[in-house]
Amino acid sequence: MEIRRIDGYTDSRFSPSVLNQHGAYLLDGEPYQIQIMALGRAVVRGKEPARYPALIEAFRFHAPHITAFFDENGGRIASYPEPEILDLPMDRIQPSQFFIDEDKLKAVRTFVRRPEDIVIQVIPDGDRYISLDGHTRLYLAVLSHFCRIKAVQSETDEWIWTFVQEAERRGIRSPKDMILLPHEQYERQWNQYCDRVFAGGQKS
Repeated sequence: MEIRRIDGYTDSRFSPSVLNQHGAYLLDGEPYQIQIMALGRAVVRGKEPARYPALIEAFRFHAPHITAFFDENGGRIASYPEPEILDLPMDRIQPSQFFIDEDKLKAVRTFVRRPEDIVIQVIPDGDRYISLDGHTRLYLAVLSHFCRIKAVQSETDEWIWTFVQEAERRGIRSPKDMILLPHEQYERQWNQYCDRVFAGGQKS
């Protein structure tokens, strides 16, 4: 089965709220969606319920703090053990990304209202934590003057340290240091850097 996550915000097959949450997927070309309804809970929709478990696993790669999944009628589809939720001060978070996409920031603004709405994946590194994802939410936390956010510890590959070291070299040592860019410029600069890293040429 081919599972593809939709990263844009204008696909007419999905509601804006689902697109903004990055809960829109294509499974062998068919639209499926997962919509977060409350902290830790989400509703799954799509043509074939037999495909829901694979969809949920793909979704939880990006959102391991979502642990209870239901169908449209409220029937429970799957449950997972609840991870430990960390309460982290913003100044102890080291980003692994340098740029923020203006379009993504607009989307995140539609569902982040409180510090509790921000749950990111991190790994510990001495007295700080490395953020593995959720950089747009972190940037919004800065703009919203949130002092603390929620996080879960996760795992990652060794390549993350290439991004962290480059972030530090560029002076990105906390979420407030990340740079907001127009969508086209973000796509060009961030994607070009990632392509160089994964091609084995990390130099900027």
